[in-house]
Amino acid sequence: MINWYDKAGNLSEKVVSEFRATLLAWYDQKGRTHLPWRTNTLPYHVWISEIMLQQTQVETVIPYYERFLAELPTVKALACADEELLLKLWSGLGYYSRVRNMQKAAQQVMADFDGEFPTTAKSLQILAGIGPYTAAAIASISFGEAVPALDGNMFRVFSRLLKIEADIAQPKSRHLFYEVILPIVDPKRPGDFNQAIMDLGTSLMRAKAETQADSPFAKFNLSYQDGTELNFPIKSKKVKQVPKFYAAIISEKEGGLAYMQRPKTGLLANFWTFPLHEFDSWDAIYEGVSATNADAKQLNISPVTHLFTHQKWQVMLVQVAADDEQWTYLTPEAYEGLPQTTLQLKLQAALKENL
Repeated sequence: MINWYDKAGNLSEKVVSEFRATLLAWYDQKGRTHLPWRTNTLPYHVWISEIMLQQTQVETVIPYYERFLAELPTVKALACADEELLLKLWSGLGYYSRVRNMQKAAQQVMADFDGEFPTTAKSLQILAGIGPYTAAAIASISFGEAVPALDGNMFRVFSRLLKIEADIAQPKSRHLFYEVILPIVDPKRPGDFNQAIMDLGTSLMRAKAETQADSPFAKFNLSYQDGTELNFPIKSKKVKQVPKFYAAIISEKEGGLAYMQRPKTGLLANFWTFPLHEFDSWDAIYEGVSATNADAKQLNISPVTHLFTHQKWQVMLVQVAADDEQWTYLTPEAYEGLPQTTLQLKLQAALKENL
Protein backbone atom coordinates (compact mmCIF):
# COMPACT_ATOMS: atom_id res chain seq x y z
CA MET A 1 0.00 0.00 0.00
CA ILE A 2 1.35 3.40 -1.04
CA ASN A 3 1.45 6.20 1.50
CA TRP A 4 1.44 9.68 0.04
CA TYR A 5 3.06 11.15 3.13
CA ASP A 6 6.31 10.49 4.93
CA LYS A 7 6.71 10.27 8.70
CA ALA A 8 7.09 14.04 8.92
CA GLY A 9 3.75 14.55 7.21
CA ASN A 10 5.23 15.79 3.95
CA LEU A 11 4.30 14.55 0.50
CA SER A 12 6.62 11.77 -0.61
CA GLU A 13 8.55 12.91 -3.68
CA LYS A 14 8.87 9.28 -4.78
CA VAL A 15 5.10 8.69 -4.65
CA VAL A 16 4.35 12.00 -6.37
CA SER A 17 6.78 11.17 -9.16
CA GLU A 18 5.31 7.70 -9.60
CA PHE A 19 1.76 9.08 -9.66
CA ARG A 20 2.63 11.67 -12.30
CA ALA A 21 4.23 9.01 -14.51
CA THR A 22 1.26 6.66 -14.11
CA LEU A 23 -1.29 9.41 -14.78
CA LEU A 24 0.40 10.78 -17.88
CA ALA A 25 1.08 7.33 -19.33
CA TRP A 26 -2.61 6.49 -18.87
CA TYR A 27 -3.60 9.82 -20.45
CA ASP A 28 -1.40 9.25 -23.48
CA GLN A 29 -3.06 5.87 -24.05
CA LYS A 30 -6.62 6.35 -22.78
CA GLY A 31 -7.20 10.11 -22.59
CA ARG A 32 -9.38 12.14 -24.94
CA THR A 33 -6.38 13.58 -26.75
CA HIS A 34 -8.38 13.59 -30.00
CA LEU A 35 -10.61 16.45 -28.90
CA PRO A 36 -10.08 19.39 -31.30
CA TRP A 37 -9.09 21.86 -28.57
CA ARG A 38 -6.41 19.45 -27.35
CA THR A 39 -4.65 19.38 -30.70
CA ASN A 40 -3.97 23.11 -30.59
CA THR A 41 -2.76 24.78 -27.42
CA LEU A 42 -3.03 28.40 -28.56
CA PRO A 43 -4.58 30.36 -25.68
CA TYR A 44 -7.39 31.68 -27.88
CA HIS A 45 -8.42 28.13 -28.80
CA VAL A 46 -8.15 26.79 -25.25
CA TRP A 47 -10.12 29.75 -23.91
CA ILE A 48 -13.00 29.32 -26.37
CA SER A 49 -13.28 25.61 -25.54
CA GLU A 50 -13.23 26.19 -21.80
CA ILE A 51 -15.97 28.82 -21.93
CA MET A 52 -18.11 26.67 -24.22
CA LEU A 53 -17.69 23.64 -21.97
CA GLN A 54 -19.20 25.47 -19.02
CA GLN A 55 -22.65 23.94 -18.45
CA THR A 56 -22.40 22.07 -21.78
CA GLN A 57 -21.44 18.50 -22.72
CA VAL A 58 -18.34 17.76 -24.80
CA GLU A 59 -20.25 16.20 -27.72
CA THR A 60 -22.46 19.29 -28.00
CA VAL A 61 -19.53 21.71 -27.93
CA ILE A 62 -17.42 20.19 -30.74
CA PRO A 63 -19.42 21.52 -33.74
CA TYR A 64 -19.95 24.90 -32.07
CA TYR A 65 -16.24 25.16 -31.36
CA GLU A 66 -15.29 24.37 -34.95
CA ARG A 67 -17.84 26.82 -36.43
CA PHE A 68 -16.79 29.57 -34.05
CA LEU A 69 -13.12 29.29 -35.00
CA ALA A 70 -13.95 29.12 -38.69
CA GLU A 71 -15.83 32.42 -38.46
CA LEU A 72 -13.66 34.13 -35.84
CA PRO A 73 -10.17 32.61 -36.07
CA THR A 74 -8.35 35.20 -33.96
CA VAL A 75 -8.87 37.22 -30.80
CA LYS A 76 -8.90 40.37 -32.96
CA ALA A 77 -11.73 38.97 -35.07
CA LEU A 78 -13.74 38.24 -31.93
CA ALA A 79 -13.08 41.69 -30.50
CA CYS A 80 -14.42 43.33 -33.67
CA ALA A 81 -17.27 40.95 -34.40
CA ASP A 82 -20.85 42.14 -34.82
CA GLU A 83 -23.07 41.08 -31.92
CA GLU A 84 -25.58 39.54 -34.32
CA LEU A 85 -22.89 37.18 -35.60
CA LEU A 86 -21.78 36.33 -32.06
CA LEU A 87 -25.28 35.41 -30.98
CA LYS A 88 -25.82 33.40 -34.15
CA LEU A 89 -22.64 31.37 -33.55
CA TRP A 90 -23.66 30.82 -29.92
CA SER A 91 -27.33 30.12 -30.60
CA GLY A 92 -28.32 26.87 -28.87
CA LEU A 93 -25.56 26.91 -26.25
CA GLY A 94 -27.51 29.17 -23.90
CA TYR A 95 -26.08 31.35 -21.12
CA TYR A 96 -25.44 34.13 -23.62
CA SER A 97 -23.61 36.25 -21.06
CA ARG A 98 -20.68 33.89 -21.70
CA VAL A 99 -20.16 34.98 -25.29
CA ARG A 100 -20.74 38.64 -24.46
CA ASN A 101 -18.06 38.41 -21.77
CA MET A 102 -15.79 36.68 -24.26
CA GLN A 103 -16.02 39.65 -26.58
CA LYS A 104 -15.34 42.04 -23.68
CA ALA A 105 -12.28 39.97 -22.76
CA ALA A 106 -11.10 39.92 -26.38
CA GLN A 107 -11.38 43.69 -26.47
CA GLN A 108 -9.35 43.86 -23.24
CA VAL A 109 -6.66 41.68 -24.80
CA MET A 110 -6.46 43.96 -27.81
CA ALA A 111 -6.58 47.24 -25.89
CA ASP A 112 -4.56 46.41 -22.78
CA PHE A 113 -2.23 43.60 -23.85
CA ASP A 114 -1.43 44.42 -27.48
CA GLY A 115 -3.35 41.39 -28.71
CA GLU A 116 -1.43 38.90 -26.57
CA PHE A 117 -3.03 36.92 -23.77
CA PRO A 118 -1.66 37.30 -20.22
CA THR A 119 0.44 34.26 -19.42
CA THR A 120 -0.30 33.47 -15.77
CA ALA A 121 -3.42 32.22 -14.02
CA LYS A 122 -3.46 35.29 -11.81
CA SER A 123 -3.20 37.80 -14.64
CA LEU A 124 -5.73 35.98 -16.84
CA GLN A 125 -8.40 36.59 -14.23
CA ILE A 126 -8.25 40.28 -15.10
CA LEU A 127 -10.19 39.40 -18.25
CA ALA A 128 -13.99 39.47 -18.26
CA GLY A 129 -15.64 36.12 -17.61
CA ILE A 130 -12.45 34.27 -16.68
CA GLY A 131 -12.48 32.74 -13.21
CA PRO A 132 -9.89 30.70 -11.31
CA TYR A 133 -10.56 27.39 -13.08
CA THR A 134 -10.54 28.77 -16.64
CA ALA A 135 -7.48 30.89 -15.89
CA ALA A 136 -5.57 27.87 -14.55
CA ALA A 137 -6.60 25.75 -17.54
CA ILE A 138 -5.33 28.34 -20.04
CA ALA A 139 -2.16 29.08 -18.07
CA SER A 140 -1.24 25.41 -17.71
CA ILE A 141 -2.19 24.22 -21.20
CA SER A 142 -1.01 27.21 -23.24
CA PHE A 143 1.82 28.63 -21.15
CA GLY A 144 3.08 25.70 -19.10
CA GLU A 145 2.35 27.20 -15.68
CA ALA A 146 2.26 24.44 -13.07
CA VAL A 147 -1.06 25.27 -11.40
CA PRO A 148 -4.02 22.97 -10.67
CA ALA A 149 -7.24 23.63 -12.58
CA LEU A 150 -9.72 23.00 -9.81
CA ASP A 151 -13.10 21.76 -10.97
CA GLY A 152 -15.52 19.10 -9.76
CA ASN A 153 -13.46 16.31 -11.27
CA MET A 154 -10.27 17.41 -9.57
CA PHE A 155 -12.04 17.83 -6.23
CA ARG A 156 -13.41 14.29 -6.48
CA VAL A 157 -10.19 12.64 -7.68
CA PHE A 158 -7.91 14.14 -5.06
CA SER A 159 -10.37 13.96 -2.19
CA ARG A 160 -10.46 10.20 -2.83
CA LEU A 161 -6.77 9.71 -3.51
CA LEU A 162 -5.68 11.58 -0.39
CA LYS A 163 -8.82 11.22 1.76
CA ILE A 164 -9.22 14.98 2.03
CA GLU A 165 -12.12 15.53 4.40
CA ALA A 166 -12.70 19.21 3.68
CA ASP A 167 -16.24 20.11 2.63
CA ILE A 168 -16.02 21.14 -1.02
CA ALA A 169 -19.23 23.14 -0.66
CA GLN A 170 -17.31 25.58 1.54
CA PRO A 171 -15.41 28.32 -0.36
CA LYS A 172 -12.41 28.03 1.98
CA SER A 173 -11.86 24.43 0.85
CA ARG A 174 -10.72 25.62 -2.60
CA HIS A 175 -7.59 27.12 -1.07
CA LEU A 176 -6.89 23.94 0.91
CA PHE A 177 -7.20 21.73 -2.19
CA TYR A 178 -5.10 24.16 -4.22
CA GLU A 179 -2.25 24.06 -1.71
CA VAL A 180 -2.35 20.25 -1.47
CA ILE A 181 -2.48 19.63 -5.23
CA LEU A 182 -0.04 22.35 -6.33
CA PRO A 183 3.14 20.33 -5.57
CA ILE A 184 1.67 17.26 -7.28
CA VAL A 185 1.07 18.97 -10.65
CA ASP A 186 3.66 17.78 -13.15
CA PRO A 187 5.94 20.78 -13.83
CA LYS A 188 6.95 19.47 -17.28
CA ARG A 189 3.42 18.72 -18.54
CA PRO A 190 1.02 20.76 -16.37
CA GLY A 191 -1.60 21.14 -19.08
CA ASP A 192 -1.69 17.42 -19.80
CA PHE A 193 -1.75 16.75 -16.05
CA ASN A 194 -4.88 18.89 -15.59
CA GLN A 195 -6.59 17.38 -18.61
CA ALA A 196 -5.67 13.88 -17.46
CA ILE A 197 -7.28 14.51 -14.08
CA MET A 198 -10.41 15.70 -15.88
CA ASP A 199 -10.51 12.52 -17.98
CA LEU A 200 -9.86 10.38 -14.93
CA GLY A 201 -12.76 12.06 -13.14
CA THR A 202 -15.12 11.39 -16.05
CA SER A 203 -14.11 7.75 -16.50
CA LEU A 204 -12.44 5.60 -13.83
CA MET A 205 -13.34 7.89 -10.93
CA ARG A 206 -16.86 9.08 -11.70
CA ALA A 207 -19.15 10.22 -8.92
CA LYS A 208 -20.77 6.82 -8.33
CA ALA A 209 -18.01 4.59 -9.68
CA GLU A 210 -15.72 2.62 -7.40
CA THR A 211 -12.11 1.98 -8.37
CA GLN A 212 -11.50 -1.50 -9.77
CA ALA A 213 -8.67 -3.66 -8.46
CA ASP A 214 -6.94 -3.63 -11.86
CA SER A 215 -7.01 0.17 -12.12
CA PRO A 216 -3.53 1.71 -12.38
CA PHE A 217 -4.69 4.20 -9.73
CA ALA A 218 -5.91 1.70 -7.13
CA LYS A 219 -2.61 1.69 -5.28
CA PHE A 220 -2.63 5.50 -5.03
CA ASN A 221 -6.23 5.68 -3.80
CA LEU A 222 -6.28 5.83 0.01
CA SER A 223 -10.09 5.81 0.16
CA TYR A 224 -10.26 2.73 -2.07
CA GLN A 225 -7.82 0.94 0.19
CA ASP A 226 -10.05 1.28 3.24
CA GLY A 227 -13.40 0.98 1.45
CA THR A 228 -14.55 4.59 1.93
CA GLU A 229 -14.24 5.78 -1.65
CA LEU A 230 -17.88 6.69 -2.24
CA ASN A 231 -17.82 8.86 0.88
CA PHE A 232 -15.65 11.33 -1.02
CA PRO A 233 -15.76 14.14 -1.84
CA ILE A 234 -17.45 15.47 1.27
CA LYS A 235 -20.09 17.96 0.25
CA SER A 236 -22.70 19.33 2.59
CA LYS A 237 -26.17 19.54 1.17
CA LYS A 238 -27.42 22.96 0.24
CA VAL A 239 -29.89 24.07 2.83
CA LYS A 240 -33.39 24.24 1.39
CA GLN A 241 -34.95 27.57 2.20
CA VAL A 242 -38.57 27.25 3.24
CA PRO A 243 -40.76 29.97 1.67
CA LYS A 244 -42.62 32.22 4.10
CA PHE A 245 -45.26 34.81 3.20
CA TYR A 246 -45.76 37.97 5.25
CA ALA A 247 -47.82 41.12 5.16
CA ALA A 248 -46.01 44.22 6.41
CA ILE A 249 -48.60 46.63 7.75
CA ILE A 250 -48.25 50.27 6.80
CA SER A 251 -50.37 52.44 9.08
CA GLU A 252 -49.87 56.17 9.67
CA LYS A 253 -51.06 58.33 12.58
CA GLU A 254 -49.98 61.80 13.66
CA GLY A 255 -46.87 61.78 11.50
CA GLY A 256 -45.67 58.39 12.67
CA LEU A 257 -45.76 54.88 11.23
CA ALA A 258 -46.83 51.72 13.06
CA TYR A 259 -44.10 49.42 14.43
CA MET A 260 -43.97 46.33 16.61
CA GLN A 261 -41.10 44.89 18.57
CA ARG A 262 -40.26 41.33 17.57
CA PRO A 263 -40.31 38.54 20.21
CA LYS A 264 -37.26 38.00 22.41
CA THR A 265 -36.40 34.75 20.60
CA GLY A 266 -36.40 33.67 16.97
CA LEU A 267 -35.54 35.56 13.81
CA LEU A 268 -35.09 39.33 14.16
CA ALA A 269 -35.43 38.95 17.94
CA ASN A 270 -36.14 42.23 19.78
CA PHE A 271 -35.92 44.38 16.65
CA TRP A 272 -38.58 46.94 15.82
CA THR A 273 -40.17 46.41 12.40
CA PHE A 274 -43.37 47.24 10.61
CA PRO A 275 -46.04 44.89 12.04
CA LEU A 276 -45.47 41.56 10.28
CA HIS A 277 -48.21 38.96 9.92
CA GLU A 278 -47.49 35.52 8.46
CA PHE A 279 -49.84 33.83 5.98
CA ASP A 280 -49.85 30.53 4.12
CA SER A 281 -49.80 32.08 0.66
CA TRP A 282 -50.04 35.32 -1.30
CA ASP A 283 -53.78 34.86 -1.75
CA ALA A 284 -54.27 34.45 1.98
CA ILE A 285 -52.51 37.72 2.78
CA TYR A 286 -55.07 40.13 1.34
CA GLU A 287 -57.96 37.97 2.45
CA GLY A 288 -56.59 37.69 5.98
CA VAL A 289 -55.74 41.36 6.41
CA SER A 290 -59.09 42.41 4.97
CA ALA A 291 -60.93 40.21 7.47
CA THR A 292 -59.75 42.39 10.34
CA ASN A 293 -59.14 45.62 8.43
CA ALA A 294 -61.90 46.37 5.98
CA ASP A 295 -59.93 49.31 4.61
CA ALA A 296 -56.84 47.24 3.82
CA LYS A 297 -55.16 48.21 0.57
CA GLN A 298 -52.35 46.29 -1.07
CA LEU A 299 -49.73 48.81 -2.15
CA ASN A 300 -48.58 48.72 -5.74
CA ILE A 301 -45.07 47.70 -4.68
CA SER A 302 -43.22 44.54 -5.64
CA PRO A 303 -42.90 42.12 -2.73
CA VAL A 304 -39.66 42.40 -0.79
CA THR A 305 -37.58 39.23 -0.65
CA HIS A 306 -35.27 38.52 2.27
CA LEU A 307 -33.19 35.37 2.72
CA PHE A 308 -32.29 33.62 5.95
CA THR A 309 -30.26 30.43 6.16
CA HIS A 310 -33.32 28.18 6.28
CA GLN A 311 -36.11 30.49 5.16
CA LYS A 312 -37.00 32.74 2.25
CA TRP A 313 -39.31 35.55 3.34
CA GLN A 314 -41.47 37.33 0.79
CA VAL A 315 -43.13 40.39 2.25
CA MET A 316 -46.04 42.29 0.75
CA LEU A 317 -46.69 45.85 1.96
CA VAL A 318 -50.33 46.38 2.90
CA GLN A 319 -51.72 49.77 3.92
CA VAL A 320 -54.48 50.03 6.54
CA ALA A 321 -56.09 52.94 8.36
CA ALA A 322 -57.17 50.95 11.40
CA ASP A 323 -55.21 51.11 14.63
CA ASP A 324 -54.09 48.21 16.81
CA GLU A 325 -53.21 48.39 20.48
CA GLN A 326 -50.11 46.28 19.86
CA TRP A 327 -48.68 48.84 17.47
CA THR A 328 -46.45 51.71 18.46
CA TYR A 329 -46.43 54.77 16.23
CA LEU A 330 -43.00 56.28 15.80
CA THR A 331 -41.87 59.32 13.85
CA PRO A 332 -38.91 58.86 11.48
CA GLU A 333 -36.69 60.67 13.99
CA ALA A 334 -37.75 58.39 16.87
CA TYR A 335 -37.32 55.23 14.84
CA GLU A 336 -33.93 56.25 13.47
CA GLY A 337 -32.39 55.82 16.91
CA LEU A 338 -33.44 52.18 17.15
CA PRO A 339 -31.39 49.23 15.83
CA GLN A 340 -32.67 48.31 12.37
CA THR A 341 -32.63 44.99 10.54
CA THR A 342 -31.71 44.58 6.88
CA LEU A 343 -35.26 43.45 6.15
CA GLN A 344 -36.72 46.61 7.69
CA LEU A 345 -34.32 48.77 5.70
CA LYS A 346 -35.49 47.00 2.52
CA LEU A 347 -39.13 47.59 3.40
CA GLN A 348 -38.52 51.26 4.14
CA ALA A 349 -36.61 51.72 0.91
CA ALA A 350 -39.41 50.06 -1.09
CA LEU A 351 -42.00 52.26 0.60
CA LYS A 352 -40.00 55.44 0.07
CA GLU A 353 -39.45 54.74 -3.62
CA ASN A 354 -43.17 54.36 -4.20
CA LEU A 355 -44.64 57.16 -2.12
